[in-house]
Amino acid sequence: MKQTSRALAGVLLLAGIAAAPISLAEDLADVSTAFRWLGKNDRVVIEAYDDPKVLGVTCYVSRARTGGVKGSVGLAEDKAEASIACRQVAPTLQFTGKLPVQEDVFTERMSILFKRLHVVRVVDAKRNTLVYLTYSDKLIDGSPMNAVTAVPVAASTPIPVK
Repeated sequence: MKQTSRALAGVLLLAGIAAAPISLAEDLADVSTAFRWLGKNDRVVIEAYDDPKVLGVTCYVSRARTGGVKGSVGLAEDKAEASIACRQVAPTLQFTGKLPVQEDVFTERMSILFKRLHVVRVVDAKRNTLVYLTYSDKLIDGSPMNAVTAVPVAASTPIPVK
């Protein structure tokens, strides 16, 4: 009985680690929006994500973070709203390989179990532009809240598409 309990605990731990996102975000700033007596205040955070396949593009995402005791220990569910602005931050862009026409490039947990924030890159080859979309999903029903931004690529640098 003791071994099966330990085995079950080990499986649950590994499943939790596998499901835990690796955050590629760099926290830049936050602004308090509501005071909480216990735990952190509710706030809006600004995070920077560097596109791993397009060196020289950074996406800035702002979104709400719930505070209080639940928020401080990671159990609160954050709102599904986010804003995004992606920019070329280097003199030239470098591609690490061919890009799929559409790819989920960043994802981050917004609740303990089922809600995630996504940033999707879409290649607009006709206009030589990278389009980035942010939205959140939930296992039961998704959110229509979304935001979009675009990064034009110099005409002399065609986007390598798969």
